[in-house]
Amino acid sequence: MSELVEAYISRFGKDNIQVIEPKNNEDYPLAIISLNKRSPIKVLTTLGLSDYDQPVPEKFNSCKHIELYFCLPSYWDLDEGNAAMIWVVEWLQKLAKHVVTKNTWFGEGHTIPNGNPAESFSATMQQKYMFLTKPIFLQEELDGFKIGDKEIQFLGILPIFEDEMDYKQGKGTYKLQKKFNDKGITELLDDYRMTCLKNKWRIFR
Repeated sequence: MSELVEAYISRFGKDNIQVIEPKNNEDYPLAIISLNKRSPIKVLTTLGLSDYDQPVPEKFNSCKHIELYFCLPSYWDLDEGNAAMIWVVEWLQKLAKHVVTKNTWFGEGHTIPNGNPAESFSATMQQKYMFLTKPIFLQEELDGFKIGDKEIQFLGILPIFEDEMDYKQGKGTYKLQKKFNDKGITELLDDYRMTCLKNKWRIFR
């Protein structure tokens, strides 16, 4: 049992942790953390990505060790046959492999397109980009993880719409985050959410 799994168990309880072993040597193990907030949710997270030392600029040194996660609502089913929802597993693997093999780094505010050209994630999830964010909905639960002397930061994956991506590029990360905050948008996935932007931005951008 890894030290990170032990830390999860210590914080959330053994019955709330499920480890998904990799199917091959190239994949990462994943973990599902079951939590009960306003309603039951599941946190699907990488397990061991934090062993990689990200080559971060010095001012981001606290983000050297990360784990990536999706925050899933109670109505989601991660069954392997459910193509509309299994994309979250596939993307966690893609992102973890990419950051390590390319010897690069991920931090808050980084964005990743779903393909080239970018496409909707699923029939119900029409967003086309991923926005990496520090925990918002899960700020309390995922704060202050340490393994020995290593501080682990969690980055949630928040799917965003094309106009939100355009707004970030035009106005900056901070202003987009403020829009999210004003609308109560967090990393908790929502198949039914609308863009945080008013029509006039989408028309005149």
